[in-house]
Amino acid sequence: MRIRLSKTLIDATAPGDKEEVIWDLDAPGLGLRVRPSGHMSFIYQYRFGAGRNSPTRKLTIGAANRITADEARKLARKYAAQVANGEDPAMTKAQHRDAPTVIELFGEWMEEQAEKGKHKPATTNLYSSLLKNQITPAFGSKKSLDLTRKDIATWHRSFSGKKATANRVVTTLAAMYSWATVEGKIPAHNPAVTITLYPEKGKERFLTAEEYKRLADTIDEAESVGLRWDPNADGKTKHAPKEENRYVKVSPYVIAAIRLFLLTGARLREILNLRWEDYDADRGILTIPDGKTGKQTIVLSSAAVEVIEGLDKSGKFIIAGRYPDIPRRDIKRPWERIREYAGLHGLRVHDLRHSFASVGVGVGLGLPIVGKLLGHKKASTTAKYAHLDTEPQRRVADVIGERITAAMARGTGSNMFGRGAVVEKEGDAHER
Repeated sequence: MRIRLSKTLIDATAPGDKEEVIWDLDAPGLGLRVRPSGHMSFIYQYRFGAGRNSPTRKLTIGAANRITADEARKLARKYAAQVANGEDPAMTKAQHRDAPTVIELFGEWMEEQAEKGKHKPATTNLYSSLLKNQITPAFGSKKSLDLTRKDIATWHRSFSGKKATANRVVTTLAAMYSWATVEGKIPAHNPAVTITLYPEKGKERFLTAEEYKRLADTIDEAESVGLRWDPNADGKTKHAPKEENRYVKVSPYVIAAIRLFLLTGARLREILNLRWEDYDADRGILTIPDGKTGKQTIVLSSAAVEVIEGLDKSGKFIIAGRYPDIPRRDIKRPWERIREYAGLHGLRVHDLRHSFASVGVGVGLGLPIVGKLLGHKKASTTAKYAHLDTEPQRRVADVIGERITAAMARGTGSNMFGRGAVVEKEGDAHER
């Protein structure tokens, strides 16, 4: 039975003793399913594949008391177009129904990455924080295949007050969906990959020659006589030491750590986790077994070797802490004292890495070799120092420009070329 489906027809249809389908006259494949219970719903029936033996699929569009016949027709035509393009709407709908939620998929991703050791502890902590504070409240209960680019883009715009965090959420979701697609957890779907991220201001800070000198003097003072400690200005400090006892020396291992940060450009944990077995004195190298970018080798300068050789072995770690078999957690408090004493307010330990790179690039060593020293696996990571790579050329350009400007100011009688240059005079070229 084929007839144009309408509200009038639906209202006039009475259920029979068995299920019946009334097919629409205008949209092939669209039908009104009437069950003995009286429940009526729109369905779409199609043959998936080529030939008479290809299987027939039925797809429920929606209850007749919730959507109109015209809306059902539009959906039926949409499904017909998908079938014509080789898609299977019923399979797609089943996949959406059975797909994990965003929070479930995130949990599977984190578990798999942990099992394979792909995420460092710091990365795991970051992702866990993003999941708890941003992703779960915004998208956690949504089906992973129902999350759209528009959903993420709208949230991203609403979080403009914290641009870096908003960007991290997007890149994290993009990584998760990429993994899920490759692993076959969901059909190809990555709603985060085309989101335009906010531009972020770089936090790189490079020490000047004068700042290097102040830091070096402070380190020497902290190691030898100690840094002056003053009681609280409000006078509430009890049992303040005498004037001559108000100098506190910094641990030689902390001093060594800071010097190694300066001389190697290594990351915080790469130095604090160093074991004596990672140090090859004969070759002058450090082996980082599990750095941020995996296993890497740090080639030491003579000055860095001297720092390590000057330390007493106190446990398995080069930068010894309170416990001989546990790496030092951080050097935050002594570093802040040294930094403030040197007048380098806000300077981070990581800025010493940037400074190491800036010196190398600034003297013309080039980005590839500096990137290798820093353990960068991608050239794009070192590219943030590209603006420093022009400094040697700029100095040469300044010399040439000053010479030309001076010659122009003095007139044609001046010698701006220097010795052995070729000049033209009265149409003849000769060597001056």
